[in-house]
Amino acid sequence: MSMLWVKAFHLIFMVCWFAGIFYLPRLFVNHASVTDVATRQRLSLMEAKLYRFITPFMFLTIGFGLWLASYNWNYYLGSGWFLGKITLVAALVVYHFYCGVCVRRFQRNQDSRAPVFYRVFNELPVLVLFAVIILVVVKP
Repeated sequence: MSMLWVKAFHLIFMVCWFAGIFYLPRLFVNHASVTDVATRQRLSLMEAKLYRFITPFMFLTIGFGLWLASYNWNYYLGSGWFLGKITLVAALVVYHFYCGVCVRRFQRNQDSRAPVFYRVFNELPVLVLFAVIILVVVKP
């Protein structure tokens, strides 16, 4: 498979992953805001389904990213911008799995955080996306 195809799939899966990782914490904001049992159950179902849906995109993003880097490991591992990107991607993976913890807490009605926590939490992947795009395009 040519490098351009690998890059295209890396970007496609990254966009899919980020779409979900942007929306899931927004569901948490709504979940933390409501008291109606039926609405909370509906949100729990939506959160669990979305989390299961986006998790393969995370793995595919990482897999295609590693495949892309394998075309020239020496260059990438010697580039500060790439190491910064990998660090941010690792942080985003931790964020993703923490979202899974939150999904399970909401399912068990054990999450007592205020909606404002999730509003701030919701902004973190946006900052990661900005930083990764700048690192990859500008290569500072």
